[in-house]
Amino acid sequence: MYGYCGRVLRIDLTAERITIEPLPREWARNYLGGRGLNIKRLYTEVPREADPLGPENKLIIGVGPLNGTFFPGAARVNFTARSPQTGILGDSNAGGFFGPELKYAGFDQVILEGQAGRPVYIFIHDGFAEIKSAGHLRGLDVWQTQAAIRQELGDSRVQVAAIGPAAENGVRFAGIFCNLVRAAARTGMGTVLASKGVKAIAVRGRQPLALADPRGFADLVQAIDREIYDHWEYQTRVLLGTTKLVHALNEAGCLATRHFTRGRFEAAEDVSGERLAETVKLKSKACFACTIPCSRFFRIKEGPYRGLASEGPEFEGLAGFSSRVGNPDLDFALQAVDCCNRLGMDVITTSEVISFVMELYARGMLTSSEADGLDLTWGNKETILSLINKIARREGFGDILADGVRAAARRLGKGEDLAMHIKGLEVFQADPRGLKGYALGLAVASRGGDHLRSEPSFEFYEDPEAGRRRFGAPEAAFRLEYKGKGRVVKYYEERCALADSLNACKNTLVNMEILPYEQAAALLRAAVGWDYTPEELRQIGERIVNLERAYIVSLGIRRADDTLPRRFLEEPLPEGSGPSTGQVVELEPMLDEYYTARGWNRDTGIPEPEKLAALGLQEALADLRSRGILP
Repeated sequence: MYGYCGRVLRIDLTAERITIEPLPREWARNYLGGRGLNIKRLYTEVPREADPLGPENKLIIGVGPLNGTFFPGAARVNFTARSPQTGILGDSNAGGFFGPELKYAGFDQVILEGQAGRPVYIFIHDGFAEIKSAGHLRGLDVWQTQAAIRQELGDSRVQVAAIGPAAENGVRFAGIFCNLVRAAARTGMGTVLASKGVKAIAVRGRQPLALADPRGFADLVQAIDREIYDHWEYQTRVLLGTTKLVHALNEAGCLATRHFTRGRFEAAEDVSGERLAETVKLKSKACFACTIPCSRFFRIKEGPYRGLASEGPEFEGLAGFSSRVGNPDLDFALQAVDCCNRLGMDVITTSEVISFVMELYARGMLTSSEADGLDLTWGNKETILSLINKIARREGFGDILADGVRAAARRLGKGEDLAMHIKGLEVFQADPRGLKGYALGLAVASRGGDHLRSEPSFEFYEDPEAGRRRFGAPEAAFRLEYKGKGRVVKYYEERCALADSLNACKNTLVNMEILPYEQAAALLRAAVGWDYTPEELRQIGERIVNLERAYIVSLGIRRADDTLPRRFLEEPLPEGSGPSTGQVVELEPMLDEYYTARGWNRDTGIPEPEKLAALGLQEALADLRSRGILP
């Protein structure tokens, strides 16, 4: 199989049995890889009643046909299971170097099932795998774990995906971290790995990867590289990466500030990506084979955090520990992100649970005595660091926050209307009231409050003719308008599904709109040797979105769950939020338009039988019928 290894590694941790299976060719043809193959595997093999932290749940690791090639940004990897945080689809994606190394080690997919009877780590290398003792790694943080495994294996080029103490202690939003800071952190995939007794997965590969038409592939990639270099966003992405959004969203009036109580942060310029680049950035950093080095190495040279050095952060961590919690100190925000990375926790959820209790405190709904005596005033640095560590250890008040904001509000018995989550997954660092397409994308995303399932960046175009031409509504090209957004979100969801299944970066395939379907078909012909039409590739994205929807529908999700926190629907953005002042989200008409575009029932949000059949999802159709969900 050109472009693929053609092999799946299955590890039964209970029996400590390792088997190798062929990758089903039809699955690869219809789902490509990564996210697509993972949801197919999850839907097929994991019972709906499986406890997310029990032996019946499976952690599935998947890469795609472009991983390991020199296609720019094809460095990502998906981790998929039923989520212990939300109870529905768990799926997370990370860049760096782990994904390509797994391909060189000889596998397209790894399935971890059962539960180990002792602490272990997995070593995958050149077509083989070993289960190795990890008792000596217990309690180590992510950085220490990688260093220890590389030293033990005697190879500094081993790629390690590890969990930290937070996962071992059962924090339900713990992630899996590759290359120290490349975080597959959403939906608790690290917690699933810990529940299986696995501390890390180490990978080393030297196996060649064959392409169907190497010369044709090289010519296509060269042309794509030129498109990237010539793109108007290229220089900004190299300099700032996603941290550019702190300034941009603040100007737009929709930067998450003090737990979404306003849309602008008075100290935004002090904690912006521009300030980071001016003061502490050392050099740019790229994932494997990427032409856009959008990450960065930094070092703090003076002050109380002097000597802190790491890679990153992304926008979510930077804004999460600055504007969201009301902290104006850039260096401290970097320190907080570093703590989360080392302990192995999702920065979005961590910053949400902390800013949530800070708002409760500001409103007089929570006292210091209820929170281990901590001073919960906005931006209190000592409290923020204390809570990060308490959460990771599930200690005292941190234990209340360690299951996510939905669970925290329920345990506290207060503030459920103020908990910023959708289906149990916390919202990102931009206020949906100023981004109507993103708001809809958050509401319908298959893994909960997730901006990365659609990324409808088209709504920043401000070109009414483009909106009319592409989506049938001039308003579709404006972020504060809601008409046309159902079709916009549908389009970008399918682009994101394609990117995640090729395991290529959304910066290029989605935000910069590189690799249209026609070009993607030519690229896959050269890589894999299979002929796709552009429409067939679009349908692969649509098939994945519908299978994920069928999965969460089988777990009880309906239209009523495709909603947003009450604040975004009913409370206008306050004065001082610039051009977004006074905005709320007009969700219901967008949902109607979206369901119609998708071919889903407008009353329930369930895919219609005709749609599932047209996409070849007979297994899902039969499953939903057997459950009495579809006629």
